[in-house]
Amino acid sequence: MGRRARGRRLQQRQRPDGAEDGAQGGGKRSEAGWEGGYPEIVKENKLFEHYYQELKIVPEGEWDQFMGALREPLPATLRITGYKSHAKEILHCLKNKYFKELEDLEVDGQKVEVPQPLSWYPEELAWHTNLSRKILRKSPQLEKFHQFLVSETESGNISRQEAVSMIPPLLLNAHPHHKILDMCAAPGSKTAQLIEMLHADMNVPFPEGFVIANDVDNKRCYLLVHQAKRLSSPCIMVVNHDASSIPRLTIDVNGRKEVLFYDRILCDVPCSGDGTMRKNIDVWKKWTTLNSLQLHGLQLRIATRGAEQLVEGGRMVYSTCSLNPIEDEAVIASLLEKSEGALELADVSSELPGLKWMPGLTQWKVMTKDGQWFAEWDDVPHNRHTQIRPTMFPPKDPEKLQAMHLERCPPPSKKMKLFGFKEDPFVFIPEDDPLFPPIQKFYALDPSFPKMNLLTRTTEGKKRQLYMVSKELRNVLLNNSERMKVINTGIKVWCRNNSGEEFDCAFRLAQEGIYTLYPFINSRIITVSMEDVKILLTQENPFFRKLSSETYSQAKDLAKGSVVLKYEPDPTKPDTLQCPIVLCGWRGKASIRTFVPKNERLHYLRMMGLEVLTEKKKEGAVLTEESTASSGPPEDEMSAEQRAEPAASPDAAPGSDPAGAALPR
Repeated sequence: MGRRARGRRLQQRQRPDGAEDGAQGGGKRSEAGWEGGYPEIVKENKLFEHYYQELKIVPEGEWDQFMGALREPLPATLRITGYKSHAKEILHCLKNKYFKELEDLEVDGQKVEVPQPLSWYPEELAWHTNLSRKILRKSPQLEKFHQFLVSETESGNISRQEAVSMIPPLLLNAHPHHKILDMCAAPGSKTAQLIEMLHADMNVPFPEGFVIANDVDNKRCYLLVHQAKRLSSPCIMVVNHDASSIPRLTIDVNGRKEVLFYDRILCDVPCSGDGTMRKNIDVWKKWTTLNSLQLHGLQLRIATRGAEQLVEGGRMVYSTCSLNPIEDEAVIASLLEKSEGALELADVSSELPGLKWMPGLTQWKVMTKDGQWFAEWDDVPHNRHTQIRPTMFPPKDPEKLQAMHLERCPPPSKKMKLFGFKEDPFVFIPEDDPLFPPIQKFYALDPSFPKMNLLTRTTEGKKRQLYMVSKELRNVLLNNSERMKVINTGIKVWCRNNSGEEFDCAFRLAQEGIYTLYPFINSRIITVSMEDVKILLTQENPFFRKLSSETYSQAKDLAKGSVVLKYEPDPTKPDTLQCPIVLCGWRGKASIRTFVPKNERLHYLRMMGLEVLTEKKKEGAVLTEESTASSGPPEDEMSAEQRAEPAASPDAAPGSDPAGAALPR
């Protein structure tokens, strides 16, 4: 087997489906799996202990404490995701409702531990808890908390992400104008953090920066798409390449073709995962030094390829979930040596106050799988040269070694190969396409609307969905279609209606892209109150008369068709929802319907203080404590035409609502 093919095979073997990003290791587990229990196994591996004691990876006198920590179950950690104002509302809900209910609560005579924030994560947006699913189900208060966690995780507002996995994106220190490459991105929790950083200011629909998220595994690329879609950003592109030979891209700069260099690169490489023993318990019985020796070359090639694409003055973060210096310090030392001064290892020890860390090693030895040690390359016999490489050893020159500052490594306590599913092409809408003027007129789009950024995924027949990317990603797509395998990019902003032409516009708004599109829309906007939002999200097809008089007066004069429903928070009422909500709706003959996926409905209702009692449907309604028996007009108030009409599916997954869904009359 060739070296490159072997590397790819290893890359896929070391990052199994269901594994978290590099810092998470393997082990299949559902995203919403709030568990803390593990099957009983013998957590012993004498070779592991011998190896790391010899390398002195922990300070003198702390070995027993270190091994004790490895044998403890991993605490569950969660991160509040999404953009600033929405994330703050979820935090407010968690702290002032669910966590308060846990105070002074006992289960089976034992006091329940209230979740605590991770001290080093900004703005209290990450928390850890020792509550297992078994405990969560033992009292009504905990049951509600458990349902909240599961539902909000499914809708993408909370991420079940391990604490160490959150560190690399924070150290990347990305800003909205940065061009970012995530080299080994699946399943995408780190990618999601990076997208959030791009959209730090929610008032800017198209930040200048973007994220190109890559993974070698075609199937895992779709996990990545799923994660990224939850954040509804026009600035993300998912691609499918071997990271060690990811193509060099070009962009158009004032009419000249220039190489695309990235401001920030996340290099979270495939690794042996021996830092994940608390979760990935198979490591205890399977650990050997062989994995590290086999992966070192691939890791170095990926890191080198990343460094080659970094802009001058940019920052690359290299991370693994391995304790082994062969995968960590040795890769960094070799990369620094190859760069001949072009790269510098940054001191980030003060960038996350509260994070406990230890300096990287400056001296280490290499051990074969059968326990033979080598202190330097000159000692390695020829018959071992295929297994052990000179780059695995520390630099011999003391001055060179000192200049590298390897102590700044702080560990926390090819040719393009097309494989997998063949994707439909991304095609930009021509400027003179006749489908656009009716859209522009119907929604009174602002002249500044970047219509050249609209694209579709079909070259023939009627265009069913319209997507949007930022102008920077448009530049990348137009200039690299032949050298890059794009799995997905952009967000859906419009869907074709089967009978849309009769409403003066063949395309209705899609909820997935409404926050990007809304700033450019100047008509068909209905301002709604919080009570209106509750009615719209809990009733399938409420008549105008059920809504406030202000909403009715805005809706009655509008022609039938797609509308924007906008809730603006009232700062004089701090106890009410303080983040804006924009919903896609449809103005029928005498009623209004929202086109909002089920999980998003439940999320907004919770943020408005409605506890969701059940998620079953009653004529398409979501039942809550406040939405009593009425989920729609009594049958005798409905026309035969309305009674026969099939319900649109509010349960559709984000981005999958049907283009020709039935609409209110």
